[in-house]
Amino acid sequence: MPSLSEIVEYADKYLRIQEIGDWENALNGLQIENSGRVTRIGAAVDASTRTLREAVEKQVDLLLVHHGLFWPGLRTITDVLHRQLKVAFENDIALYSAHLPLDLHPKVGNNVQLAAALGLRSTSPFFEEKGQLIGLKARAAISRDKLLRKLEKSLGCKVKAFLSGPKKTTAIGILTGGAGGEIYRVAQDKIDTFITGEAPHWAAVAAEELEMNLLLGGHYATETFGVKALAAHLSRKFRIPFEFIDCPTGL
Repeated sequence: MPSLSEIVEYADKYLRIQEIGDWENALNGLQIENSGRVTRIGAAVDASTRTLREAVEKQVDLLLVHHGLFWPGLRTITDVLHRQLKVAFENDIALYSAHLPLDLHPKVGNNVQLAAALGLRSTSPFFEEKGQLIGLKARAAISRDKLLRKLEKSLGCKVKAFLSGPKKTTAIGILTGGAGGEIYRVAQDKIDTFITGEAPHWAAVAAEELEMNLLLGGHYATETFGVKALAAHLSRKFRIPFEFIDCPTGL
C-alpha cells in the first residue's frame, strides 16, 4: 500500500503545485496530513464538515478537493474550523487541495474534462490569471441549441442560458467555476459563446451588449470534473479505490 507522502509527492509534480500561481488562501497541496496510511481516496469539490463526515462514512483516508479549508483566510481554530479539523484528526483523514492547478491541467483539469464531455477537440489555452492561461478556447461551428443540450446532459442539470450571440458558434470559451464576472475580458479573445459556472447579475446584461451567448452551468456542477478525473488517475496509478463525494450547493 503506498504511503501518503508518495501520493502527495507524485500529485504535487503531476499538478505542478509549486509552479502554478493562485490566490494565497488556496493553499494548494497537502493541507492536513494523517498517519501516512492511505487505503481509499475520496474526491469532493469543497472541503467542509459535510464532505469530511461523508468521507468518514465511506472509509476515505485521503480526501481530494478543489476548494480547501482556508479560503476565508487566517482564522483561530475555533467553531467551524475546530469542528472540521476534529473530524479529520479523529478519523485519520488527510486533505489535499488543488485549485488553479486543477482548473488548467491539460489532462485531468476541469476545463479540459468539460471540453471533452462536450466533444470539443480543437482547443487551446486562453485567459490569463495569476501568470498563466487557465481556460480553454475551442474553435467549433455548432448550433448553440445543440451545445446547450450537450452541456445540460454533461452536467446533469439545467443551464441558465442567455442567448444573445450567434445561433451557430465559432469560438467557445470555457472557464469553469465563478468566472462570469470576467465576461468583458473573455470577449477580448473574440469568444462568441462563453461557458462558465456562475455570474453576477450584470453579466447577463453584458452578454446582450456584447452579443455573446452566456451559458451558466453552476459553479459546483462545472467543477466536479477535475476532482473526479484526478482521483481516478491516482486510483489507477497507486491501485487504490476512490469514491466521489457528491455534496452539491445548488449554485
